[in-house]
This record gives sequence, C-alpha cells and structure tokens, in this order.
Amino acid sequence: QPHMVAFGGGSVQAGGTLRLSCVTGPYTSCAAWFRQPQGKERTVVAQIFSDRSTRYADFVKGRFTISKDDDINTLFLQMDNLEPEDTGMYVCATDPLCDYDGPATSWGQGTQVTVFP
Repeated sequence: QPHMVAFGGGSVQAGGTLRLSCVTGPYTSCAAWFRQPQGKERTVVAQIFSDRSTRYADFVKGRFTISKDDDINTLFLQMDNLEPEDTGMYVCATDPLCDYDGPATSWGQGTQVTVFP
C-alpha cells in the first residue's frame, strides 16, 4: 500500500471551515478519517464504504462530510462549523476489511487542525 499523504489542516476560528485531503492508493474499499487530540486516544470521525455509504461520529454529524474521488485516489473531509473541541491531529486510513484494527490497515500521515474560540 503506497504511503498516504494528508493535507489541508490549519488554524481557524470557531465556526470556520477546512477541507482535508488524503491521497490514497488505488482500489480503496473502505476509508476513514480519525482524529487524536493531544494527550488523548485516537477516535474515528467518519467512514466511507465501497458502496459510498457513510458513517459519522455523533459529535460531527451535520458538520462534517466524507467523500472520495476514485479517479484521483483521494479521500476528502469537508469540515464546517468547526468547534474548539475539533482540535487534533487528523489521520486518514484505509482497510479492505473496514475494521481499522489489524494488519490490513494502512495509516496515512496526520495533518493538524486547530480551532480557536
């Protein structure tokens, strides 16, 4: 699995918008975005499946949108109405088994998101 590159993070004020991108390898079935605030555990934010169905953590529903463009092998996370609690390192991942908990999981590099009050 090629190394995945994520970008698009930055610093914004609460209520602002960011769009994260992650260049994945080809033939990605399941993909997801995770986030890890400093000193805390990594948690799933949003998932997209091979049929393009999506699943979101309760704390981002209605604010974040996950999508992918298979033509350019890129995963996106549109983040609207950002809150200070959204601050953290955002990491993209792919997994043919869709469980992100085994040797088949590929993790990308993170991109930092900081939201100021």
